[in-house]
Amino acid sequence: MKISTIKELLQAEVVCCEEGLQHHVYSACGSDMMSDVLAYVKDQAVLLTGLVNPQVIRTAEMMDMVCVVFVRSKKPSEEMIKLAEASGMTLLTTDKRMYDACGILYANGLIGKKVRHV
Repeated sequence: MKISTIKELLQAEVVCCEEGLQHHVYSACGSDMMSDVLAYVKDQAVLLTGLVNPQVIRTAEMMDMVCVVFVRSKKPSEEMIKLAEASGMTLLTTDKRMYDACGILYANGLIGKKVRHV
């Protein structure tokens, strides 16, 4: 699925790195706990979260994610946008709740890979 399709499905707004909309992604995860993302998430390209702090961008970058979708109309700070721009990470924001956003993406074929529990 292209990130542009995620944008359309979630009726999302591009915050930065619009050129990334053409990337193809094959999996996603949703979490507000970056410790869980670091511990359990492997090979996910898109992170959906309601957490708005620079650690989200740093965590996504460490995990080689190419897109972060902020749910519940959350808006990243200028610092977060600069961090994302430096790594070419596309940021989107949607008014949808996490549950709904994840469900929409899953129903349209963007799955999460099996989580490896430690």
